[in-house]
Amino acid sequence: MKNISNFLIIVQARQNSVRFPNKIIKKVCGYPLIYFLIKRLSLANFKKKIVIAIPKGKENFLLKKLLLKKNYDVFSGSEKNVLERYYKCAKKYNANNIIRITSDCPLVDPKLLEKLVSIYNKNRIDYLNNATPPSFPDGLDIEIFNFKSLKMAYLNARDGYEKEHVTPYIKKNNNLKKYNYKNFKDLSNWRFTLDYKEDLLVIKKIIENFYPRIDFTFEEIYKFVIKHKKILKINDKYMRNSGSISDLNYKIWQRAKNIIPGGNMLISKRPELFIPYKWPTYFKKAKNITITSLQNVKYKDFCSMGIGTNILGYSNNLVDKNIKKIVEDGNMSTLNSFEDILLAEKLIEIHPWADMAKFLRSGGEANALAIRISRAASNKDKVAICGYHGWHDWYLSANLSNKSNLDNHLMKSLDPLGVPKNLKNTVFPFKYNDLNSLNNILKNHDIGTIKMEVTREIKPKKDYLKKIRDICDKKKIILIFDECTSGFRNSFGGIHKLYNINPDIAMFGKALGNGYPITAVIGKKEIMEFANSSFISSTMWTDRIGPTAALASLDQMEKLKSWEYISNLGIWLKEKWKKLAKKHQLKIEIQGMDAIPNFIFHPKKHAQYKTLITQEMLNKKILATNKIFISTKHSKENLKIYLQYLDDIFYKINKIENGEDLNKYLKSSVSYNPYLK
Repeated sequence: MKNISNFLIIVQARQNSVRFPNKIIKKVCGYPLIYFLIKRLSLANFKKKIVIAIPKGKENFLLKKLLLKKNYDVFSGSEKNVLERYYKCAKKYNANNIIRITSDCPLVDPKLLEKLVSIYNKNRIDYLNNATPPSFPDGLDIEIFNFKSLKMAYLNARDGYEKEHVTPYIKKNNNLKKYNYKNFKDLSNWRFTLDYKEDLLVIKKIIENFYPRIDFTFEEIYKFVIKHKKILKINDKYMRNSGSISDLNYKIWQRAKNIIPGGNMLISKRPELFIPYKWPTYFKKAKNITITSLQNVKYKDFCSMGIGTNILGYSNNLVDKNIKKIVEDGNMSTLNSFEDILLAEKLIEIHPWADMAKFLRSGGEANALAIRISRAASNKDKVAICGYHGWHDWYLSANLSNKSNLDNHLMKSLDPLGVPKNLKNTVFPFKYNDLNSLNNILKNHDIGTIKMEVTREIKPKKDYLKKIRDICDKKKIILIFDECTSGFRNSFGGIHKLYNINPDIAMFGKALGNGYPITAVIGKKEIMEFANSSFISSTMWTDRIGPTAALASLDQMEKLKSWEYISNLGIWLKEKWKKLAKKHQLKIEIQGMDAIPNFIFHPKKHAQYKTLITQEMLNKKILATNKIFISTKHSKENLKIYLQYLDDIFYKINKIENGEDLNKYLKSSVSYNPYLK
């Protein structure tokens, strides 16, 4: 083709990628991928100059060193304002026409680049690309634009997204002449870009197939991939342009999922449960009900308050003061924590029916320990359960005989994968408030333990708990109340105190330490002493921070009568929800403990409407769904602000219910449980 002068190819590159650090200097066939990209671009047959535009700062020192070693032209500019970086680079090199290439596209085809330059030149286009809409595989993206358009964008772009991604302002400007070059076939779902480790595997396979040639074309790549289609499955779980549609938090989340199974340690904190691609996900500071994200955005938490761990609000001053003293004096030593004794005495004082206590650091551990002690004391393996009791083998074994056995106990479709098959028919779920369901189990199995949540979404029927207590006494069955969630929310201690029904064992967690890891198992002496015979021991259960946090938290709860405050506030909020729903003619079901109120829409639309609530609240810098774990730092005053926003959201939901398109309001993917994907 005819040489065309004054084309400046600007390759934007950085070493400190959030999702995949150092990705562009990873080596394939002995060479950093950034070298490979530059060499391929240099093969394009038109007059050009290639400059690598990198962010200023020491974070990209190694990248700059590698580039200068090969005498490549390097321009250093703003890290976040990439538009400014492009503009200043183009101005420095006096460019009339700019070709934008990103360093995560090492397979950009020089022949395809020649074709686009030819079209751009012949038609006097202001902006040309091959990805709006996309038809080529992700990773073959090319953009060409004149300096006039770049300058217009630089002077007028105000949005952070426009500045980060360089060309959005140009794309939406209707006064410019634009053209999108389409592929012969829509292959936009193919992925040859470099964002994740799986992407590197795909690129590596392609390069190694042609090496030492580096001039292979897209047509050749296409034929190779068609012949080896399994290559495309390596990275097909990632969506196109995930980096440009999401913020820093999402990019880090994708990075986490590459090295941490599931991305984190708790399903309930996975962003897909709230609003995919937009949930803040990570935080750097939390105080009272304010959470500061990694991007320094402050959000008010009208959501889960650490999944129910912070009744006294985040970073309670008095609790933290006690913890700081422990840290200064020493948290762990060869000797034991005296605070264990003080905490045991306090919990037994609150629950006079109990005689002994053991301390752990998570709810799952507490549930497992309680079951171990109960099985040892009863000398019976079989357990009847009602409610959610954690992730351990003993609990998930209920689904070995039927994968839906636990569907009515908080989470559906819990897979017992990895649970020993010989635990089958040792745990039997029964329905809440349904004595017949329990009696059928007792009739057919030799049950030694009944474990249940006292309440979760609905209250127990009259005498329901008493009848269960009577059954346990009559049949000499050990009764365990799991109060890991309900404890200290509706009473000072277990919610069972409100119903005057005492168990043989009870567990407490979540709110006990106001955000510090501590759980407790308390029980009657004749049962708890079996913990001496069964091997139960863990190093980290002996730290001082957990019991110290619990003692300080209990002291604050008792002084504030926190359980009364949060329950009364929950009752007030439930009434406000009811009035808002009536105002907007919406049918919602209000449920949950008063201190953890929630509402649900009719099943077909619940997920969509819940996501819409989260989306609209995020726009107001509020974290919210359809459920709130109320803390003492919530108040009618700050909840009234939340309710004002909810009023507007309910108005929109009413519009949808009356025929308006949901997509007019919902601009996000619908929330879902990633565990079930």
